[in-house]
Amino acid sequence: MNAENIGPAVGDAPRPRTSRWRRGRGTVWVAVYLLLVAFPLLLLWRGPVGGNGWAWDFSLALGLGGFAIMGLQFALTARFRRATAPFGIDIIYYFHRWAALSGFGLIAAHYLILKFNYPAALGPADPREAPWSMTAGRAALGLFGLLIVTSLARRALRLEYDRWRIGHGVMAVAAVVLTGAHILGAGHLTADAWRRLAWTVYAALWLWVLVYIRIVKPRLLQRMPYRVVEVRPERGRAWTITLAPTAGSIPPFRAGQFAWLTIARSPFRAREHPFSFSGSAARQPDLQFTIKALGDFTRTIGRTPVGTIAYVDGPHGVFTPDTHSDASGFVFIAGGVGIAPIMSMLRTLADRNDRRPLLLIDGNRRWDDVMFREEIETLRGRLHLRVVHVLQEPPPDWAGPTGLLTESVVRPAVPAAFAPAVYFLCGPKPMNDSVQRTLRALGVPLHRIQCELFDMV
Repeated sequence: MNAENIGPAVGDAPRPRTSRWRRGRGTVWVAVYLLLVAFPLLLLWRGPVGGNGWAWDFSLALGLGGFAIMGLQFALTARFRRATAPFGIDIIYYFHRWAALSGFGLIAAHYLILKFNYPAALGPADPREAPWSMTAGRAALGLFGLLIVTSLARRALRLEYDRWRIGHGVMAVAAVVLTGAHILGAGHLTADAWRRLAWTVYAALWLWVLVYIRIVKPRLLQRMPYRVVEVRPERGRAWTITLAPTAGSIPPFRAGQFAWLTIARSPFRAREHPFSFSGSAARQPDLQFTIKALGDFTRTIGRTPVGTIAYVDGPHGVFTPDTHSDASGFVFIAGGVGIAPIMSMLRTLADRNDRRPLLLIDGNRRWDDVMFREEIETLRGRLHLRVVHVLQEPPPDWAGPTGLLTESVVRPAVPAAFAPAVYFLCGPKPMNDSVQRTLRALGVPLHRIQCELFDMV
């Protein structure tokens, strides 16, 4: 990156957001979410909906609660930065998964209670004989179940990511629309004018979120295109791609954050993938992403022609040292391409002349797979940095630690001087889980362990 592209000095960097700020904003957004989930249940509380007994009302409450949870899934994945900032969007996506399971469970329980206690209300299963509203409900339940199965077992089913993602969105919209039709057709909750108004407002909220995701946001991205200016090979079957803005640019990112990247396609095509920034946050507006050839899209990244148009949705994430400005030092533990966001942190700290003690533990299979190893050695001269490389298949003359990043490897690699440091972990989930257990055994408190969830989609 050219010297003239060096961005704001450390004093002009984005203002760090403290843990107190995150807790306060997080509490507000949790309350908003719970209120939106509970809103349909108020329709049961305000007046009768059938008068068929406790089991009937309980079933309707389960169905409405599940429907509200499933409808709000669109908002969870809309990437509203204000809403995701207190938690980190990776956490939001994991919550999205568990919320979907919970919502489906509630809807399934709603159906089963009616099936065994009020079979006449459901009518026959044959769609040629059943009321259309009941057929719509059954179809919605089936689609929700298919969404869950294809999401949790996507890799086992060998579903290509882009096609799965498009199909996932289509099925989700269809399931929610069918559920809404089921509620309208059943008529229990829409007989009164005020209830019809409430449902109209609620449906308008979901419609606005869909319009924002599929129309407004792609249009905003289209106004800020980037152009590929360099595609550079790295060790370990990885590539670093550098983008320069052509008209406008995304908000300044913090070291360690990530973005959704669309290359050589329209942002309306929904063909985007999340990648961490690997360049220095002090050298914007140009952007760097380091991408390992692992899947259908990433295997072609090295063949991207210079000059290709790209779009960037970001920045996202709270995996950044900027939220720990008072830390005495940092320990970075990376596995494979998990070094990418950590390189962003190291480059940024070097550009800021940060002299706090730093420790990097970098795990790889072979010595030739170690990404950025020459630059890491150079950074040792610009930072107060200690580096420990760990190899699974070391060369014959290797004198360093070997194996996976288990407790027997990590514990002796962390000197006592780093006990009060903040720890950043990024790598495959088994590595993250193992290292977190090790750090907890070493007495590191949870609030000083920051983990990037490597596989969130």
